[in-house]
Amino acid sequence: MSWRVWLKLAVAAGAASASASTVGARTAGEGMEGEGGDGRPQAGAPLPPRRSPGAVQEPGRDSQGMTGPRPVVLSGPSGAGKSTLLKKLFQEYGNIFGFSVSHTTRSPRPGEENGKDYHFVTREEMQKDIEAGEFIEHAEFSGNMYGTSKAAVQAVQAMNRICVLDIDLQGVRNIKKTELHPIYISIQAPSLDILEKRLRDRKTETEESLQKRLAAAAADMESSKEPNLFDLIIINDDLDEAYLMLRKVLAEEIKKAQQPHES
Repeated sequence: MSWRVWLKLAVAAGAASASASTVGARTAGEGMEGEGGDGRPQAGAPLPPRRSPGAVQEPGRDSQGMTGPRPVVLSGPSGAGKSTLLKKLFQEYGNIFGFSVSHTTRSPRPGEENGKDYHFVTREEMQKDIEAGEFIEHAEFSGNMYGTSKAAVQAVQAMNRICVLDIDLQGVRNIKKTELHPIYISIQAPSLDILEKRLRDRKTETEESLQKRLAAAAADMESSKEPNLFDLIIINDDLDEAYLMLRKVLAEEIKKAQQPHES
């Protein structure tokens, strides 16, 4: 996964300060797990400094030097069906949303494509770009670096699409230090037991990597309860219901984004 002309769209300012809502067949207290992001628990280096108080910000432009529609951040550890929900969203609104492809220093897994699943780079290349201020957020997990570059987001918005960022909790906290102002959504599984079953059924994890993911998921579940960390929490114990909830919360953004495409 990691991300030119920009869309002149934005959601209402009040949404940015909305406290997290919990929707789904169960309550948020029953646990949180998601999919993707590789469960990166260690924060990377500090992000570029925030815009100083009183500084004038160009309309539609954030402190990272990027303009366009408000991005959408989806977070949660592997196993909650986040990737499946995103696939459904892209199938229905393929010309509206674009996926921010993350950078990673790990080796590709079978079937993964460079530039589609991730931008696969060397540690030296990624560290150089981080030091040059080219990353919005980055973190390290199991000896591998992961991160979202400014260029990855710009590449999506250059196509006049709403950028979707799939990141972990550390990435969420890092982005909250910027003025990117995305919509923060957490996708959760009903419980750790269900999450473990989903991961085992994939048959893509070693026992060691599985235990690491479960430990990261347990920490993720607890941290996700922080007030105002997410604008919305969806508990995915029914895929169709979860998708309807995701589509509903993004309906206003989708409507605004469709106008340029339909004109």
